[in-house]
Amino acid sequence: MKKYFKFSLLFVLLTSLLASDLSAAPKEKLPKGKSSKVAVKKADKTKSSEPTKQPAAKEETVKAEFPSAVGLPEIEVKAKQAILVDDQTGVVLMQKNADELMHPSSMTKIMTAYLAIEKIKAGVIRPDTLVTVGKEGWRTEGSSMFLNINDQVSVLDLLKGIIIQSGNDASIILAQSLSGSEETFAAEMTQRAHALGATHTTFKNATGLPHPDHQTTARDLIILSQHAIHDHPDYYSLYSEKSFTYGGIAQGNRNPLLYKNIGCDGVKTGHTDAAGYGMVASCVHQGQRYVLVINGLPSMQARADEATKLINWATHTFTNVIIFKAQDLVDEIPVWYGHENVLPLTVEKDAIVTVPQSAKKDLKIKISYQSPLEAPIQQGTIMGKITVTSSSLPQPIEFPLVAAITIERAGFFKRLKDAFTYLVWGIPKQEVKV
Repeated sequence: MKKYFKFSLLFVLLTSLLASDLSAAPKEKLPKGKSSKVAVKKADKTKSSEPTKQPAAKEETVKAEFPSAVGLPEIEVKAKQAILVDDQTGVVLMQKNADELMHPSSMTKIMTAYLAIEKIKAGVIRPDTLVTVGKEGWRTEGSSMFLNINDQVSVLDLLKGIIIQSGNDASIILAQSLSGSEETFAAEMTQRAHALGATHTTFKNATGLPHPDHQTTARDLIILSQHAIHDHPDYYSLYSEKSFTYGGIAQGNRNPLLYKNIGCDGVKTGHTDAAGYGMVASCVHQGQRYVLVINGLPSMQARADEATKLINWATHTFTNVIIFKAQDLVDEIPVWYGHENVLPLTVEKDAIVTVPQSAKKDLKIKISYQSPLEAPIQQGTIMGKITVTSSSLPQPIEFPLVAAITIERAGFFKRLKDAFTYLVWGIPKQEVKV
C-alpha cells in the first residue's frame, strides 16, 4: 500500500513538472569579499518542515526605543524638554517631554541653513552669489552678523553667519534672497520639515525670534538635525567651526561643547525669554554618534553643564553591538526545483543593536526562516528574520533576512530529480549552528 502511494505521488509530481515552464537561468553568486559563514553566540534557528513559496513583501527593521536605560538608574534631567538618541540605530537612550510643543529659538536656524543648502544644491543660487543687505534684515533684533545696509555679502558667508554666529540678520537676508520674503521661506521650511518627518513643527520665521505659533518638539529637532548631519555632510562641517570673522568683527561659536574634549562637532544653541536656554548637540565617541536636544534651562552655564553631563553619561553607559554586517552570509536554506540547491541568506544593512555596556554578553540571537523553499526566488526578498533579545531590552529587535541571490526555476529534468529525492530521502535535515 505504501509503495502504491509513492508511485501515485510520483505520477502527480511528474504531471506537474511536465506542465511547468522548462526555461532556466544562469547561476548568480554572492558579491566578492563577503564572509562565508558567521558564528553567532547563543544563536538558535527555527524553520518549518515543508517546502513553501517565498514571501513577497519586504518588512521594516524593528528598532527598540526606551525612555531610560533599562536596568540602570535613571539619570536626573533638569531641562524641561530633552531627548538623547544613538544616531546609528535611532535608539532613544533618554527622553523627557520629548513630544511637548516648545519654542526652538535659534535652533530654528538648523532648518534655515538646511533649506538654503538644498536650494544651493538644486542650482537656485550659488555659494559665491552676492546678496545685497536691505533695511529689514539690517535692523532686526537679537544676535547679529553685523551686516551693514547695502553690503554685498556672499551666500556662503551668510550661511557661516547663520550657523557659526547665529545671525538673525543673515537669516532674514538669505531667506528673502531665496524666496522673496521671510514669510514665504518660513512656510517652505515648515513644508520641508514635515516631509522629513518633523510633523509637529511650524516655522513662522527664519530666525527663531518669538512668535506664538513658531513651535517644534525636541524629537522633531532630533529628526531635522540628523538630516542636517547626513544629507549635507559637505556643509555640516560649518557647525564645528569655532569662530567666524565678518567686517573685521570676530565672533565665536556659541556651542559650549565645541570647546570641550568630548568629540562634539555641532549643532546649534538657542535662547529666548519664552523658551529658556536650549541646544542641539552632536558628539562622536569611539565612532558612535549621539544627538542630544535640551531646552528650557535657566542659564548658559546650566545649558553647558546639562549637555556635558548627558553626553558623558551616554558615552560611558551605552555601546553598539554589530550582529551581522551588510551582505554577510548568515545562513543557507535548501531550495527545491531551482538551478541552485541552497539559497544564501544575508542582511541588506548592518544589523546593530544599542545596549548598556554591561549587557553586551547578555544578547541572544535567534535566526528564523521557513525551509526548504521552492524556486523561483528573487534577490532581496524577505525570507526570515534575526531576533535579538536581552534582559536589558524592553522588547525584541528584529532584522529582516533576505535572499542574497536570485534562483530561477530549473528545467524539467532538475525538477524531476528533486521530486525523486523528496520521495526517496524526504526533506534533508539541517543542523542548528551555535
